[in-house]
Amino acid sequence: MNRRSILGAAAAAPVLAAPAVAQTQNPEVRWRLQSSFPRNLDILFFGAEQVSKRVAELTDNRFQIRAFAAGEIAPPLQVLDAVQNGTIEAGQTPLYYYVGKDPALSFFTSIPFGGNFRQQGAWMKRGGGNELCAEMLRDFNCVGFLCGDTGTQMGGWFRNEVKSLQDVQGLKFRIAGLGGRVFQRIGAVPTLIAGSDIYPSLERGTIDAAEWVGPYDDEKLGFHRVAKYYYAPGFWEPCARGHLVIGQKAWDALPDAYKSAIQVACIEVELEMMARYDQQNPQALRRLVAAGAQLRSWPREVMQAAWKASHEMFEEMAAKDPRFRRIWDSYRPFRDDQFQWFRIADTAYDNFAFSAAAR
Repeated sequence: MNRRSILGAAAAAPVLAAPAVAQTQNPEVRWRLQSSFPRNLDILFFGAEQVSKRVAELTDNRFQIRAFAAGEIAPPLQVLDAVQNGTIEAGQTPLYYYVGKDPALSFFTSIPFGGNFRQQGAWMKRGGGNELCAEMLRDFNCVGFLCGDTGTQMGGWFRNEVKSLQDVQGLKFRIAGLGGRVFQRIGAVPTLIAGSDIYPSLERGTIDAAEWVGPYDDEKLGFHRVAKYYYAPGFWEPCARGHLVIGQKAWDALPDAYKSAIQVACIEVELEMMARYDQQNPQALRRLVAAGAQLRSWPREVMQAAWKASHEMFEEMAAKDPRFRRIWDSYRPFRDDQFQWFRIADTAYDNFAFSAAAR
């Protein structure tokens, strides 16, 4: 081959290689993701927005996810349904919104007297919780990933003071998940309504009390203007894990790099959301108290009755449902070990340091 032929072949090489490079490039993908939360609840809705933002950044903008707020495509309490039926590819939602479909879904958000943010996370990641959750979500043709947490929530806003267990009798209480069933057992009348409907329901007296999240979000929704007694703690939500749920068909079609981008984004949201709440809640609580909110702790007899009712309920549900039994048998010993460990380390420290700092 002469020199001119060699140079000609070299010049042509990049042109010939280009199609091969193009074939290995990941495809452009467009998804819709709806949250169960409105945009004004910016820390909660941040979960949906941040997943969208980070996935785009991690895939050189080839994987675009458009985030929609509650109600923009599907009702806020039907996000899982919208993902399951393919209306949207993904949703940001707590799984305990769907206990009517299967009560065991509550384990993966929070249960009454369950673990806190760290304890629940340890069970999910190291105690088999994620695997059990994946098994359940397969029934809905979905996959899911932890995506945010509020931390321990407050006990809610009440139009009248709760001084004893008697004051719970007949109380019309907006409350989510299995916490509602616990309050029903101790005499209340629970109901689940979306966040946007709580204020008018309290104002009209359709409900007597409502729990939502904590000071930062509760202040935005203005509950202190229509129900001044603010109770703590939200013992039915010692944490509140959110999930990103994705339709199985949509997930399976993704390249591995895009799947990794989603998982990385969800881990980042889990940590950042908790940090934002821990920063904002103390400031919001001071503002609420200054505006007239009356802080109250639950009477001990209410807490004791709720503890007893919770564990009786878990055992009854486990006796009727083999899968609930399998999850409860995994969860309870793990939680009890965590409680013992935290008593030795964190709680012993907290009890001293928090009291000392308040002097």
